[in-house]
Amino acid sequence: MLMELGQDAIDLGIVVADSEASLRFYRDLLGMDHEADTPMPIGGGGTMHRLRCGTTLIKLVSFDENPDASAPGGGIPGALGYRYFTIHAKNIEHVMETLEAAGVPVVIPTSEIRPGVTIGMVNDPDGNVVEFVRYG
Repeated sequence: MLMELGQDAIDLGIVVADSEASLRFYRDLLGMDHEADTPMPIGGGGTMHRLRCGTTLIKLVSFDENPDASAPGGGIPGALGYRYFTIHAKNIEHVMETLEAAGVPVVIPTSEIRPGVTIGMVNDPDGNVVEFVRYG
């Protein structure tokens, strides 16, 4: 491998329109640990909310003024580029039931897509697709 990794996970930055709605989803519903809020040094000011999902850092970025451009809709096949990310969840049925009961839009209900592989997908408050998967 070309890179010498400094950690065993990546950090994921998500620009959000509404910090409170995104924090309710990622922190309150999914239970990610809220580590800190830091000023956003680029883009005209704002805040980065730093959340932990295992060893992965999810960085929710809220600018003082929302950008004009938005990612195109249409789910995974709707455009090129980053379209979804996956969280491994042993209790996927409970996660999906809880999110659906909270009114989170379900993209794909809990489904066994092949023997031993169960997935479910939802939209976060900005329409980003979040996939949950369980193997075995």
